[in-house]
Amino acid sequence: MDQRLMDFINKDQYEELQKGINNCPKKLLGLHKISGGYVLVVYRPYAKSVKATDVSGCSRYYLKPIDDAGTFGAFFEELPFENYLLEIEYGVNDIVITEDPYSFSSEIGELDLHLFGEGKHYEIYNKLGAHPVVRNSVEGVSFAVWAPHARSVSVIGDFNMWDGRLHPMNLISSSGIYELFIPRVQPGAIYKYQVVTRSGEVLHKSDPYANCSELRPNNASVVADITNYYWQDDSWMKQRTQKARVDYLKEPINIYEVHLGSWKKHNDNDDNGFYNYRELAHELADYVVDMGYTHIELMGIAEYPFDGSWGYQVTGYYAPTRRYGTPQDFMYFIDYMHQKGISIILDWVPAHFPKDAHGLARFDGEALFEHPDSRRGEHPHWGTYIFNYGKKEVENFLLANVLFWIKQYHIDGIRVDAVASMLYLDYGKQDGEWLPNENGGRENYDAILLMQHINEVVEKDYPGVLVIAEESTAWAGVTAPVDMKGLGFHFKWNMGWMNDFLEYMKLDPYFRQFNHNRLTFSLMYAYSENFIQVLSHDEVVHGKCTLLNKMPGEDFDKFANLRTAYGFMYGHPGKKLLFMGQEFAQLREWSEARSLDWYLLQEEKHQQMQHYVKTLNKLYLKNSAFYANDAEQIGFEWIDCSDAQSSIISFIRRGNSSKDQLLFVCNFTPVEKTEFTVGVPCPGNYTEVLNSDALEFGGQGKIIGGSVHAVKKSCNGKTYSITFTLPPLSIVVFHYHYHSGKKKKR
Repeated sequence: MDQRLMDFINKDQYEELQKGINNCPKKLLGLHKISGGYVLVVYRPYAKSVKATDVSGCSRYYLKPIDDAGTFGAFFEELPFENYLLEIEYGVNDIVITEDPYSFSSEIGELDLHLFGEGKHYEIYNKLGAHPVVRNSVEGVSFAVWAPHARSVSVIGDFNMWDGRLHPMNLISSSGIYELFIPRVQPGAIYKYQVVTRSGEVLHKSDPYANCSELRPNNASVVADITNYYWQDDSWMKQRTQKARVDYLKEPINIYEVHLGSWKKHNDNDDNGFYNYRELAHELADYVVDMGYTHIELMGIAEYPFDGSWGYQVTGYYAPTRRYGTPQDFMYFIDYMHQKGISIILDWVPAHFPKDAHGLARFDGEALFEHPDSRRGEHPHWGTYIFNYGKKEVENFLLANVLFWIKQYHIDGIRVDAVASMLYLDYGKQDGEWLPNENGGRENYDAILLMQHINEVVEKDYPGVLVIAEESTAWAGVTAPVDMKGLGFHFKWNMGWMNDFLEYMKLDPYFRQFNHNRLTFSLMYAYSENFIQVLSHDEVVHGKCTLLNKMPGEDFDKFANLRTAYGFMYGHPGKKLLFMGQEFAQLREWSEARSLDWYLLQEEKHQQMQHYVKTLNKLYLKNSAFYANDAEQIGFEWIDCSDAQSSIISFIRRGNSSKDQLLFVCNFTPVEKTEFTVGVPCPGNYTEVLNSDALEFGGQGKIIGGSVHAVKKSCNGKTYSITFTLPPLSIVVFHYHYHSGKKKKR
């Protein structure tokens, strides 16, 4: 054995390599220039021999075994080749030819490390993770992972027999980032990271930045090339970038909330009987366009292990779930929706993550993504970890993840789940289970800064993209701009309205008179934030019943109540969201394990409910009074909100012009009001554009069927009024053209 080779081999590094704890293998392995020549060291356990050749195969050099453990080496007085191949023999007819992974330099530079450490590397997902690339004309995959507490990290997969000794990764300075380019690995390869902790424990972890995963219950990461999809939504994307914050407030936003796995299934008895993203694109787009929705909000798309979490306990933040296909399939889904004029909102879960062994939890043997103090780092009642929002690399992981979905998948909006649990340090905790902030308060300053950072970047770099908060408290300024010390969201779910209104609707009509404030209180704060009125999935699970079965009374009254409820929801200021299945009055509670009960549409009453919601949607799109002034007080005016005894309310909505005005009258009791008189803002004709009691909707048919002329008769503080028959449990909507009533001078 050449002494110069042996002098080069550092004893400590060599022993660490043998023990599987070397975190800088490039200092030992590969081709190195030394005084007087060059050395080449290769580590391949179980190899019988190793040869090095130039890429043409003409020059061949045998490497000598340094030990019996698979270490080979050679000394060269002159550089034998610029690029070389390794010919590794394991047995007869068992020869592997490959480039040396340790001959390639890292493509993660000082600027990458600096920005990542500052929490401002907005495309860190292009550096970390697994990316098919070509280096020095060699195809392979660049692997990189952040694991600063690890003793060592290796790439393991189906390409190296899951042997952690074969591809130990190289730690880049003090960044905590390990990297390695492995030649000849192809997209579709299955892999994990083998992490050896400082205590000597060996962990097998999925890639936090993986772009694809195996279908559960398998949980390894999958190498994916997400750069080769040909998008066809250029006109959509160009139009989107021209929008500003004010545009959203003036536009119709009517959201259909969907769980893709249970909207439709091929077979309810098959756990994997899912529709593919591409199948869903066509069927769902046709349905949504026909129904008149403007947006689809997707529950839980980022990879998650447990079906019952609905996607809200995420392990793969950068990978669309494999339940419905590949990343390219999901891109097709979004692309097709855009071509049909449908915006896509993605639910995003930065509030917590599960403790699954293969996921983010204790990723490198210590608290890394989660806060190390359990009083900050765990949700005791959810059984999950809380992100350490104050750690810059964690902030970068989350911020870049939002930008990843927007840029790489053309997502049009992000709905941030469980914002309240992020804002409050004591959320869901008892005394002694939480740690106050430095001022002794319960506000989570780090989470606030993270949300402000995200919203500022999205607003600046991706105009036209919505960021929506699911925030259930009275936190002030959720939708106020960051420069006004707000959180910077575009919209907030109106959880207070949803809870009050559903509690009101569940009451027997007789008792509604004693709870009238539940119906009207939301208008006291309707303009304090930019709201979305939601009837979401959370209200139709876990024993809460479907929306139809929340309604009191016998079958006919249930449907009448629900039609009235939907009509009031659409008339109330704020954008709209309805969970799938509720548009045709689903009877069974929603379950992620089965398809919606589409067979109900064989029954006339469910067809009529679907037709009613479709009519509401079309009316919503047609009349700017429904949406143009959602954020302006001029857009709403009570006519009468004080008739608690009769449980009748009336109000007007104003649109873009005097020609686009609507009058709403809602009767929340099963009592018909003949000769019902309501004050109106001006003289003229009031044309009935919607009556929930119409026969076509399943009602009794007590409709006006035309116009009512206003007369000069004082009512509800108005000079003019109209009189008509108000059906029981109904909503009647009139269109009118506002004018002062004064005759023009000739």
